[in-house]
Amino acid sequence: MNSTLVRNTLQNCAQSRLAATLAAAIIVATSCPLLTPAQTSAVPVKSGYAPVNGLNLYYEIHGTGEPLILLHGGLGSTAMFGDLLPSLAKTRKVIVTDLQAHGRTADVNRPLSIESLADDIAGLMKHLGIPKADVMGYSLGGAVALQTTIRHPELVRKLVVVSEPCKREGWYPEGLAAMAQFGPGLAEPMKQSPNYQVYSQTAPRPQDWPVLLTKLGDLLRVQYDWSEEVASIKAPTMLVFGDADAIRPEHMIEFFQLLGGGKRDGGLDGSGISKARLVVLPGLTHYNILSSPELVPMVTQFLDAPMPKAK
Repeated sequence: MNSTLVRNTLQNCAQSRLAATLAAAIIVATSCPLLTPAQTSAVPVKSGYAPVNGLNLYYEIHGTGEPLILLHGGLGSTAMFGDLLPSLAKTRKVIVTDLQAHGRTADVNRPLSIESLADDIAGLMKHLGIPKADVMGYSLGGAVALQTTIRHPELVRKLVVVSEPCKREGWYPEGLAAMAQFGPGLAEPMKQSPNYQVYSQTAPRPQDWPVLLTKLGDLLRVQYDWSEEVASIKAPTMLVFGDADAIRPEHMIEFFQLLGGGKRDGGLDGSGISKARLVVLPGLTHYNILSSPELVPMVTQFLDAPMPKAK
């Protein structure tokens, strides 16, 4: 979210303490400026609901070609990728979906967990008859993409993780402090945010907004460290961060090294280059990285590159 949106939101908060809490929660849980459905220019080839694990999971398919699944961030929806879809869908079949309790996917009686969300993506692929796909996720969606690869490695050809750590301590301390405050108490003040504006227009039950914030708050406070599982990932993986991200730079390197990158000189002939890629985009944060004009070309080049030979 850009500074103007944050400033306008804070101006609508009556109490300074509440404003500070709201600002912290927005910083952690939201992303770049969201587009409303009416503002998105991409028209899906197909859309519908997949019966998956007790959910009616909303999805859209854009374009044709090799399949690419895009996974949105917390409090987001398919609208989050409005700026990226037209470019990506020129050469690919792009599948976007609203995760449990987000967007057009109604909540069900189960907690939000990264693992269950990942299993939902596996179920969606089965429903759509997609045996293997590239998967790209941003923030919360990055965690879901990562766990989809860990839990269902046979389904993922290449993985792109944008602005998400592989363990909770990868976030800056102030981000972790904000996560600790996230919950239903922010439901009313966050109705001033663009996230709620999109949610209220698309959710089957807009009155479930406090439930979403409650469940998301519980998820954000879960301790996790997937380092061991990340080290076993076979799929070529690209990590994308901003140089002013909410993720600590030392963790970016640690994550990259767990995937086999950054351990030696690539060599004159390139024989030392790993199948992992690390991209740090200049002058970008966790909140505006999806709006970078450099993101799509870099991701496309990575996805289009031949699969590396097994060593």
